[in-house]
Amino acid sequence: MSWGTELWDQFDNLEKHTQWGIDILEKYIKFVKERTEIELSYAKQLRNLAKKYQPKKNSKEEEEYRYTACKAFLSTLNEMNDYAGQHEVISENMTSHITVELARYVQELKQERKSYFHEGRKAQQHIEICWKQLESSKRRFERDCKEADRAQQYFEKMDADINVTKADVEKARQQAQVRHQMAEDSRADYSSILQKFNREQHEYYHTHIPNIFQKIQEMEERRIVRIGESMKTYAEVDRQVIPIIGKCLDEIVKAAESIDQKNDSQLVIEAYKSGFEPPGDVEFEDYTQPMKRTVSDNSLSNSRGEGKAELKFGGKSKGKLWPFIKKNKLMSLLTSPHQPPPPPPASSSPSAVPNGPQSPKQQKEPLSHRFNEFMTSKPKMHCFRSLKRGLSLKLGATPEDFSNLPPEQRRKKLQQKVDELNKEIQKEMDQRDAITKMKDVYLKNPQMGDPASLDHKLTEVSQNIEKLRLEAQKFEAWLAEVEGRLPARGDQARRQSGLYDAQDPATVPNCAQDRESPDGSYTEEQSQESEVKVLAADFDDEFDDEEPLPAIGTCKALYTFEGQNEGTISVVEGETLYVIEEDKGDGWTRIRRSEEEEGYVPTSYVEVYLDKNAKDS
Repeated sequence: MSWGTELWDQFDNLEKHTQWGIDILEKYIKFVKERTEIELSYAKQLRNLAKKYQPKKNSKEEEEYRYTACKAFLSTLNEMNDYAGQHEVISENMTSHITVELARYVQELKQERKSYFHEGRKAQQHIEICWKQLESSKRRFERDCKEADRAQQYFEKMDADINVTKADVEKARQQAQVRHQMAEDSRADYSSILQKFNREQHEYYHTHIPNIFQKIQEMEERRIVRIGESMKTYAEVDRQVIPIIGKCLDEIVKAAESIDQKNDSQLVIEAYKSGFEPPGDVEFEDYTQPMKRTVSDNSLSNSRGEGKAELKFGGKSKGKLWPFIKKNKLMSLLTSPHQPPPPPPASSSPSAVPNGPQSPKQQKEPLSHRFNEFMTSKPKMHCFRSLKRGLSLKLGATPEDFSNLPPEQRRKKLQQKVDELNKEIQKEMDQRDAITKMKDVYLKNPQMGDPASLDHKLTEVSQNIEKLRLEAQKFEAWLAEVEGRLPARGDQARRQSGLYDAQDPATVPNCAQDRESPDGSYTEEQSQESEVKVLAADFDDEFDDEEPLPAIGTCKALYTFEGQNEGTISVVEGETLYVIEEDKGDGWTRIRRSEEEEGYVPTSYVEVYLDKNAKDS
């Protein structure tokens, strides 16, 4: 079926139809373009979603991803990135293989259609001109025929009239002959133009128009084939990424199947295991027996009260329960603040240096005065965590040897620290080897550089290696201590106050330090299982008769100090207070505001005026 033979008279309708076909093609291009935008937007949203749930570096979340379930989730997030990438591939391929190609084809199609219909209009105009010529010659022939007929009738009339001269008749006859000749000429011209028009019309309807319409038909059929091929490409672009998307989904399933609940449970044990033994049975305390006094009537520091002091050692259960007993506050008050005194706001003093002693010396102070401080000081509430880790640990501070942690957690932290230091040492050694090689190159080829210029850097790297090695040895020693390869450290004696210096070591065990590491944190070791069991009621009986320490002078606060730890007291700049114990060389001075408020302040924060008589005595 050919448009040229079947639709020879539908030029305008074909023009509209071909324009509609181009509109359909442009509509399909717009559809594919919007699909590519959706794919890009979807891929972007998937990437943002995966990024949103990625663990932040150097955060607690990153530590959580050692569990298999979290690893599987992380694998899912990574696969979603690849999944999003496939949607980007879909958008890219559809843009290049469909949108761009079809847009270029539409421009070519429009140009081709324009040329065909321009040729058709040109043929139409030619046939219309031929038709007009035919009509003009026909009208002229008709007019000449009518004029010849009238001239003939006039001649016949004149020839029949006897009153008309012969000359007039001859004139009429000649006029009739001229008109008749003109009619013959018009007839011949009309006949020629008619034949020409018929030929042109035949060529127009049987040759030109069929050829033009055939080209338009072929153009339209190519457009239809092209849009069909584009639709197949549209599907193939999607189909090409299906295997890769399937692999992403397979990896997600594989990650899900790799989840090991037993392994995660074991990781929880490793993460939170303290290494402590569970508490034993609680001993029965018989209150029907007469209560024996544990201290003398005068002072616990009196050596004559050896017979009155009863020391009772508990097992592990007692060791576990002592942070909740009232005597814990007593023992924390018997020692002055463990942290070094802070430097003054404006200027520092020798007593405020960071490496100074940890607590004031109290070797000559009666123990009863410290008990009196406990009885007169205001009680403060402490949370379970601070009690467990030791009241003398500075809030917010972490000891270098991680002694504030349980044994198992402390071992893990120390091992981690040792591994980090070893990596840093290896890094520095690699740098040293590189500098050494460069120096050798400079020695062999002086024009490349001065070997002496690397000496300073080489010395610096060597010093760093030595420092890191010393640091690693320190942490390895602590690690060996925790793992039981070395005996426990013996530096706890440096934390003892004058209370323990005044007591007989055989009589008074390390009750305050049984639960404190050298930095004041809470630890528990095999050799520190025993502790002193003291009845609070007996202490109260002994403390009722104690008298407060006498004032040995006054002092003026140079700066404001906020005492936030046990044993310290807050002062305001310009305030005048009583001095009851001068600085023993540890950077702290003991002062009193009233009978109920006394404690330690940094010596550099006050200006002391001692009473001469008291100082001499």
